[in-house]
Amino acid sequence: MTSSSLQKKAVPTSLSTHGRPFEWAISAGGVLYTAAAPIKDDGTAETGDIKLQARLTLSNLAATLAAAGGSMADVTQVMLYVTSRSFIDPITEIWAEAFPTPYPNRGTVIVSEIGIKDVGMLIMAHAYLGKG
Repeated sequence: MTSSSLQKKAVPTSLSTHGRPFEWAISAGGVLYTAAAPIKDDGTAETGDIKLQARLTLSNLAATLAAAGGSMADVTQVMLYVTSRSFIDPITEIWAEAFPTPYPNRGTVIVSEIGIKDVGMLIMAHAYLGKG
């Protein structure tokens, strides 16, 4: 399969990249590859309570999925990156509200820092949206 047969394409989102060379979401072969972070509509980061960050991050993920023609039910796997072990349980509480069952497979990694100053979480998600 050649790269042109995958029909890799960017999925437009309202999230700012601040001019950096990346896309928040790429679709290829019926799979959506995306990252989500607690980024507000004005392009600034939510740096408050981790539950606020989780709600905004998951809301951004849902909006990206909708822009790609999918929903939270289509998410198959997520990697959750957090800067503190104490964030895992509060995020999991919000997680259970955001995703329908069966929940996506999830791995969690504790890191010293996210690439956005004072942000405590980032997720990388894959969603199956059908034949590409």
